[in-house]
Amino acid sequence: MSGDTRARRHWFIIMGVRLIGVAGALFGVVLASRGVVWPHKALGVAIILSALAMIAIVPAGLAHRWRSGGE
Repeated sequence: MSGDTRARRHWFIIMGVRLIGVAGALFGVVLASRGVVWPHKALGVAIILSALAMIAIVPAGLAHRWRSGGE
């Protein structure tokens, strides 16, 4: 596999992870805004926070792993 093909595959994986995180955050926003009782709102906020953490941490971890040659 050439370096260009590998870099493109890694870029698509990182973008996919970010998009999944954004979808999770949007789901959390919908859940928090439509929740009637406080446990539903708290679950929505927890989903939002975990999705934002995923958006920040997972792509950086993947980039570090691939940069250091740990495949």
